[in-house]
Amino acid sequence: MSLPIGSTSTESATLRPRRYEISVGGMTCAACANRIERKLNKLDGVSASVNYATERAEVHCADDVDPRTLIEQVERAGYVARRVDDVAPIDDAAEHEQRVTDLRRRLAVAAVLAVPLCDLSLALSLFPELRFTGWQWVCLVLAAPVVGWCALPFHRAALAGLRHGGSSMDTLVSGGVLAASLWSLWVMFTDQATTPGLGRGLTVLSGGTHALYLEVAAGVTMFVLAGRYFEARAKRSAGEAMRALLQLGAKDVEVVRDGHAERVPVAELVVGDVFVARPGEKIATDAVVTEGSSAVDMSLLTGEPMPREVRAGDQVVGGALNAGGRLLMRATRVGADSQLARMAQLVRRAQEGKASAQRLADRIASVFVPSVLLLALATLAGWLLLGEPVGSAVTATVAVLVVACPCALGLATPTALLVGTGRGAQLGVFIKGPSALESTRSVDVVVLDKTGTITEGRMRLREARSLADVPREQLLRLAAAVESASEHPLGQAIIAAAEGELPSVTEFTALPGLGAHGIVEGERVVVGRQRLLTDLGLRVPEEIETWRHELEAAGVTVVLVGWAGQALGVLAVADTVRPTSASAIAALRDQGLRPMLVTGDNARTAAAVAAEVGIDDVVAETLPEEKVDVIRRLQAEGHRVAMVGDGVNDAAALAAADLGLAIGRGTDAAIEAADIVLTRDDLLVVPEAVELARRTHRTIRGNLVWAFGYNIAALPLAMTGMLSPLVAGAAMSLSSVFVVSHSLRLRSFRPDTER
Repeated sequence: MSLPIGSTSTESATLRPRRYEISVGGMTCAACANRIERKLNKLDGVSASVNYATERAEVHCADDVDPRTLIEQVERAGYVARRVDDVAPIDDAAEHEQRVTDLRRRLAVAAVLAVPLCDLSLALSLFPELRFTGWQWVCLVLAAPVVGWCALPFHRAALAGLRHGGSSMDTLVSGGVLAASLWSLWVMFTDQATTPGLGRGLTVLSGGTHALYLEVAAGVTMFVLAGRYFEARAKRSAGEAMRALLQLGAKDVEVVRDGHAERVPVAELVVGDVFVARPGEKIATDAVVTEGSSAVDMSLLTGEPMPREVRAGDQVVGGALNAGGRLLMRATRVGADSQLARMAQLVRRAQEGKASAQRLADRIASVFVPSVLLLALATLAGWLLLGEPVGSAVTATVAVLVVACPCALGLATPTALLVGTGRGAQLGVFIKGPSALESTRSVDVVVLDKTGTITEGRMRLREARSLADVPREQLLRLAAAVESASEHPLGQAIIAAAEGELPSVTEFTALPGLGAHGIVEGERVVVGRQRLLTDLGLRVPEEIETWRHELEAAGVTVVLVGWAGQALGVLAVADTVRPTSASAIAALRDQGLRPMLVTGDNARTAAAVAAEVGIDDVVAETLPEEKVDVIRRLQAEGHRVAMVGDGVNDAAALAAADLGLAIGRGTDAAIEAADIVLTRDDLLVVPEAVELARRTHRTIRGNLVWAFGYNIAALPLAMTGMLSPLVAGAAMSLSSVFVVSHSLRLRSFRPDTER
């Protein structure tokens, strides 16, 4: 990147990377997207990816790059561009509908004129005695509006591309239509003996030396317009799930300020505002319930079939439907920080990403159109050199131009990704990008955390034992005071079991995987595993050791509590295994995956939980960095590893795994580190996510095989004259429609677990 006058390389290095999203209008095929991508990437310090299906450009650049420069670069390439704001995304629905309406009008006119033109040409080809004086001019009158007005978008786009030194699908279509039309006009106005060209084009009958191909020009225009129209409608359908997700949020909310209730737009909410959700209303934003209880329906956001009961102290996600009583809530996240907005942004960015197969397809598409133009010229020259009539050479050339349009190639991956990620969002599965799909296909080991993943993560105090000279209530009160500064599930269970007001804690220190300690009432109270107490120099009496072994043998988690130089008691905390965990583990095995439990909990508890859900491989008493070591060891053995977790202590392992899945209401760190975010508190969603990702990847592969196979098979047929331009136009359009329709099948995806 060039440096401004007076700056240094050190200053440049401190520039923060920025991400911009740009809406691009006017693209007609993958070659257009590739050209815009190349133009943007020519700018210093800019890395851009353009997606034809979503009509978006994702640009990463240094902080000093003016986004207006990016817009101007796209516009100089001959397209329309505007920046998209992540906080308030623009709605392209009106523009899309206008485009669909315009295509429908042009298609209607083309069909009304081209169908009788083709019928007339076929009849005159098969029955020469039906030819009447001036039939050529009747054909011209029918064809002119189709070739002129109906095909105008192709001509306009082709001209714009040539003006900017590029080529696209429109170059091929426009070139084919104009070649057939100009040849026909030349034959007519040179007063040569003319014959209808349809029969010759179909290679059923031999036409005259100077055949007209007006019906070919009109027919190709009609078929390509039909393909564009159905493709545009299908692309609109493909994004419906995403639009539904964005529209889930409430539009206004009743806020309580200074003791008075007033209705304000949701955009005016700030963190800390207290608002009301009445029965039947959508919850405005992420919040914590302060008063009331109700059943909250989160099916549209998480896919959970049953409403969730909430009461004071429970977290609620914005966009959920209050199905029961009146709730008073305090906003915890608003705007772009809310879970709904963040999940929608995950889906949008996933849909804008490119799989490795699509990057290959884009590279092919970028050289495909120029190559086809050369092939068309070679076809024309070859037929003429072989002594064939000019009309036959023109027919084959037009067929090559029309049949080779790489639309299906450009749509193969983006449409499947668009539909698959949208359907996933409906099921509570948020796939971050194409790389996650590719990883899901290859994983063979699934590493699962225990707390909050296999279990519900809602720990409850089962038992508290203290030495004779320490009251049980004091042990529990001091332990709860330390844990009041922690968000760990074990700590929350201890706090919930304590009675009365808790004393304050100072000098609090949390040690992930070990426990915590702090000063309470003048004593340094330590709460955690035996290893923590020993490391801090506290003695563990034999009686405490006996209790620990006895309780751990029963499959519960034991927390030691100590102060004044020794351990003084134990707290037995137990989690509850999710009802669906065993079924989920069985489903993962059916998918060919090997489940493995890796937890920071003790070996006895881990073994008991593993046995209950059907897991054979268990690694217990691991610190967060040791979980990473387990994953790297598996990878060194040649395994592709998926990691499922939900907490801060899982973030490093999620990032280290080949595929990270954050389950339930995971922490921000877990969500950022994961490749797939699962919003349902249900382990069964893991095999569902794997199945959806694999189905989407299979759809992408099927689309690409069809797109490549179609072009490879059709080009030789067109060059040798075995494929007429009319049939070529229909085949090209149907190829694109097939790819999009094949992707749309993902909208009806239902996981095996629901059948």
